[in-house]
Amino acid sequence: MSVLQEIRRQLPAEGLIYVADSAHAPYGDKPVEDIQERAFRIVEFLLEQHVKAIVVACNTATGVAVEALRARWPLPFVAIEPAVKPAAAATRTGIVGVLATRQTIASPRFARLAETWANGARILAQPCPGLVEQIEQGELATAKTRDLIASFVRPLVEQGADTLVLGCTHYPFVEPLIASVAGPGVTLINPAAAVARELRRRLAEASLLADPPEGGHYDGGPSEGARFEAAGMTRFLTSGSPEHLAAMLTILGVEGGPVGAL
Repeated sequence: MSVLQEIRRQLPAEGLIYVADSAHAPYGDKPVEDIQERAFRIVEFLLEQHVKAIVVACNTATGVAVEALRARWPLPFVAIEPAVKPAAAATRTGIVGVLATRQTIASPRFARLAETWANGARILAQPCPGLVEQIEQGELATAKTRDLIASFVRPLVEQGADTLVLGCTHYPFVEPLIASVAGPGVTLINPAAAVARELRRRLAEASLLADPPEGGHYDGGPSEGARFEAAGMTRFLTSGSPEHLAAMLTILGVEGGPVGAL
């Protein structure tokens, strides 16, 4: 949803279908084969909805499945992955911490990412088991969630990390807790805005951008994301409980829309 919010901000004229695979979440500790199977099934469903592009808004799914998806289907796939490159450019100490799931960190794609873009920085990869579950339960500011975050973040800061990458799309929803534990001298990097910009670029390149709603107008420059007065529709689907998803939209402050079962 953190990626969805940024896409909606930058591309409000687009119709969006959001799929939460909640019945099979979290992916972080699942076998690679299971994640790939779920990714293929969800893409097949989205293609039946005649989508023109797909955003893989999950670092774990990107790490283990996006290459196979791109090899099978020709439409644009825009994927999220830990923002190692901007983090390496931002660090002053030369030490970057990456908060992510076990599967994201274990994926060959992450290894290549770190090797390619570290640019001399030391990359400390920190798996965060249990944090996705806390967020899925709506526990965004509880003592238990804070303690869990502290157990992941403090060792990175103690080793000199001054830049932390939010390497899971759930983590921006507990960014205030992460920032509080890390301290004011630590920069947090969330790649969601970059994903939305890349989606906009790919759609424009393929002449697939939606036209502004009638009477709408741009109120932002290209670097900030063009915005219109009228917004497109977002449809929310879940393999889990629609009632739970609807409740999470409220808890997370995400603008609602129709919610249904996948």
